Amino acid sequence: MTELEHRVQGVDHVAFPTFDPAATVHFYRDVLGFPVVHSICAAGWGPEDHPDFIHFFFDIGNDDRIAFFYYFGTEQSVGGAPGAKGDVYARFGADVPEFFVRSRHLAIHVDNEADLLEYRRRLDASQWPVEMQIQHETIESIYTHDPNGYMFEITRAMRPVTPQEDLDANLTIDALLDVVGEPEPSFGKLLARKAELIVGRAADWEPAR
Repeated sequence: MTELEHRVQGVDHVAFPTFDPAATVHFYRDVLGFPVVHSICAAGWGPEDHPDFIHFFFDIGNDDRIAFFYYFGTEQSVGGAPGAKGDVYARFGADVPEFFVRSRHLAIHVDNEADLLEYRRRLDASQWPVEMQIQHETIESIYTHDPNGYMFEITRAMRPVTPQEDLDANLTIDALLDVVGEPEPSFGKLLARKAELIVGRAADWEPAR
């Protein structure tokens, strides 16, 4: 496959709706210390029934931002049946496993353990204390839910990711795409297909190395 030139420079912003702008500002600006850096006030937008709204942005470092929409006059009526899981805007059925629900989240990274623990201190002193602190593979993360019910992660690298791990990631994805294209995909089939790809490509790696 021909590799396309990589031209993007990171995240400009990710955006979410909120029914509680006061709590959202308190969490991101006053608890975490992310300054407000931009806002857009609009009297409607597009269709005639579009409500007036404010779109406001917080600086999360590296010229990246997290943003929220607050729609005036819109009641918090979005949601699922009683017992539904997820945030107040994207509900899952009560039978959906918790691990699936929590996989939908935003992660922000810091440089070191001291910074991670500082954000843990800020969160633990607030209404939104850390719910989990986990080391997994190459990163350590803390997790909580923001005032809107969105899963929120702050993470730090425990070591650099090596070029060999980048190669392994591409092998894994190629194997995954092969496996999910066939009936009854499984983790065992993924590992078997990955082993086949390693054997098939190994001859080309030595000259490149």
